[in-house]
Amino acid sequence: MPIPTHLAALATSLTLLHAAAGAQAPTPATLTVQVNQPGAAVSKNMYGLFFEDINFAADGGLYPELVKNKSFETDARLLGWKALQGGANLDAYAVRNELPLSATNGHYLRLTTRAGAPGEAGLENEGFRGMGVKAGAEYTLSFYARRGAGNVKGVVASLVGSKGEALGQVAVSGFTDGWQKYTAVLRATGTQNKAHLKLVLNGAGTVDVDVVSLFPKDTWQGRPNGLRPDLVQLLKDMHPGFLRFPGGCIVEGRTLSERYQWKETIGDVAARQPLVNRWNMEFKHRATPDYYQSFGLGFFEYFQLAEDIGAEPLPILNVGMACQYNSGELAPMGSASAAKGPNAGSPTPPATGDPSLDVFIQDALDLVEFANGPASSPWGAKRAAMGHPTPFNLKMIGVGNEQWGPQYLERYEAFAQAVKAKYPALVLVSSAGPSPDGDLFDQSTKRLGELRADYVDEHYYAKPEWFRAHADRYDKYGRGGPKIFAGEYAAQNVSTGSPQNKNTWDCAISEAAFMTGLERNADVVGMASYAPLFANVDAWQWTPDLIWFDNLTSYGSPSYYVQQLYARNKGSRVLPLTLPAGAKNGTDNLFASAVADDVAGDVVLKLVNYSSSPRPLKINLAGAKKIGKTGRAQVLANADLQTQNSLQEPQKLAPQASTFAVQGATLSYTLAPNSFTVLRVPGRR
Repeated sequence: MPIPTHLAALATSLTLLHAAAGAQAPTPATLTVQVNQPGAAVSKNMYGLFFEDINFAADGGLYPELVKNKSFETDARLLGWKALQGGANLDAYAVRNELPLSATNGHYLRLTTRAGAPGEAGLENEGFRGMGVKAGAEYTLSFYARRGAGNVKGVVASLVGSKGEALGQVAVSGFTDGWQKYTAVLRATGTQNKAHLKLVLNGAGTVDVDVVSLFPKDTWQGRPNGLRPDLVQLLKDMHPGFLRFPGGCIVEGRTLSERYQWKETIGDVAARQPLVNRWNMEFKHRATPDYYQSFGLGFFEYFQLAEDIGAEPLPILNVGMACQYNSGELAPMGSASAAKGPNAGSPTPPATGDPSLDVFIQDALDLVEFANGPASSPWGAKRAAMGHPTPFNLKMIGVGNEQWGPQYLERYEAFAQAVKAKYPALVLVSSAGPSPDGDLFDQSTKRLGELRADYVDEHYYAKPEWFRAHADRYDKYGRGGPKIFAGEYAAQNVSTGSPQNKNTWDCAISEAAFMTGLERNADVVGMASYAPLFANVDAWQWTPDLIWFDNLTSYGSPSYYVQQLYARNKGSRVLPLTLPAGAKNGTDNLFASAVADDVAGDVVLKLVNYSSSPRPLKINLAGAKKIGKTGRAQVLANADLQTQNSLQEPQKLAPQASTFAVQGATLSYTLAPNSFTVLRVPGRR
C-alpha cells in the first residue's frame, strides 16, 4: 500500500537529518530556559477563535440548514428556488404578502396548478452550492402550508442527485385552509455533495407555502437547531480560550440599516428576519449575490457554541458606525455624547435617520442581561425561554469591530462610560483600526491608552516575511498600557485580499514564528486569533482561511495546526529564554519561546526553524527539579514551503508526535528543516 503523504513527509525530514549527520555537523545553538524564574502569567484565554460570517461560514457552513431562502425574504424573493419544468404546469408562481404567516417575515410563495397540464407541478431548491446528503442519514423536512381554492392535498418531497437520481422520498398530506406546520423525515438512500430538494404538489388548485426547511438530524449534540458536527469538532479540538463573534465587518454593515442587530437573531428561528450579508458583493472578482444571513445561527447559538467548546464568549457590538470601507454612516451621538471627546466642536455628521448612540449602548446593556441576568429579568427570561435558564457568564464584549479615527474614539468613550457604570467588571475590547501601524493606529492607541481601555484589538494581514520580521513587536511595547488582543491576523503569500492567496506552509510557519513573540510577551498580549476562520470551497470571498469545507467534508489548513499546537500547549507562566550571545529571537531564522505548564508539571518549548537545513540545539533547563527521563515532541515539518492541505489530502501537513530521551538538565535536540516543534519536558521548578 502507498505510504500516507504525512508519513512520507516525516520520512523525508528524517532522511535529511540522517544525511546531515553524515556530513560535518553544525555547531549546536545553545538555549537556556530559566525554569526557576517564571515570569508573566499566560492568559487562559490566550489562543482563541474569531468567527465571522464570511465565505458562507454560517448558512451553507456551520449552520447546516439545507434550504436557501427558506422564507422567501431575500431581495430577490425566489432566490434559490425554481418551478419544476420551468413553471409550465403552473398558472401562478409568485411571492405574496396578504395574510402572512409572520408579521416579521411577511412573504410566502403561492402556487396554482394549470388545469389539464401534464407532468409534475411544484418547485425545487438548490441549497447552498447544492445540498450535501449522506446515505442512511435522516433529514427533517418542515414547512408551513395553507390550501386555497381546489383540492391540493399535500406534497411529495424528494431528494434528487446532481444527475437526476432519486435519493429519498416522503409524502406529506392533510393540507387545510389555514396556516399549519407540517413535518416529515427524509432518509437519504445515497451520498451526494450536490443534491437538491424537490416538492411536487399532490392535487390541483392553489396552495401557499412558507418557512421550508430541510435540516439534518445529525447535528452537534443532536440539537434540533444544531450545528454541523465535523466543523464544531474542529473548533473544539483547537482547545480555544475564547470565541469572538459574529464579526467582523458584518457587525458594521455597509450601512447602519444593514448592521448586525443581535436582538433580531434570538427567539423563534422562523421569525428571524434575513438580512443581506455585507460580503455578498464586496469583491467583484468573488461576487456572491445570493449571500444572505438567515440568523438561524444567532446570538443564543453563538453563546451555546462557546459553552460547548469550552471558550469564553466575546460578542462584538456595533458602536454606531457603518463600515468605514463602505458608507461610514454615523449614528448621532445623542445624550451619551462625551462633551470633551476628540470630536468636541466638530461639525455634526450628516443625519442618517438611524437611532442615536443611546440605542446602541442600550443594546449592549441588554445583551449583558440576556447573557448573565436571572431568568426572572426581562432579557434573562428570553434566554431561559430558549432553553438555557442558567447564565452564560459573559465577561467581555467588543465595542466596534475595526473602526478608527476620532468618530470611533468619541463613540467608544461614551460607550465605555455607560457600560462600565452598570457593569464595572465587564472587560471591554476596543479597536486600533485595520492596520498595525501608521498615524491612525498611533492616534487610536494613544487615546485608548489615555482612556485606560481594557484591551486594544490590533490586526495584521501581511506577507509571511512581515510576520517573521515582527516576532519582536511586543518586546518593544510599554508595560503599563491596555492589554493587546491580536484579534485578526494571517500571512498573505501574494497580497492582502488577493484571491490568489493560498494556505501554504510558508504562511503557517511564519505565523508560528510571530506567535513566539505573542507568548513571550504574555504580560502585554492577552488574546490572539487567526482570521478568517471558515471558508466554503465553492463560495469563498477571502483567502487564506483556517478551515475549509464543502457540503460533506472539511479539513484544517497548516495554519490550523499551528494554532492548535499553541492552544493545546499554552502553559501557565512565561519562562525566560536566552539565545546564544548576541542573538535575538529570529537570528538565523531560529524563533523560540518557553512556558511552564503548572498543571502538567512540564516545561514547554516552542521552536521554529525557518531554514532548509536541520538545526541542532543544546537546551539548558536552568533551575529545573525532578526532570523526567522522557520528553515528548510534536512536529510540523515539510521541506516544501508551498505545501498545502486539501479535501483530497486533509492531513498532508499535520503534527507528528514522538518521544526523546532526557538526561539531566541539558538536552540535545535537532530541529527538522522548515519546522515548528513543541517540546514538553517533565520538570518542576
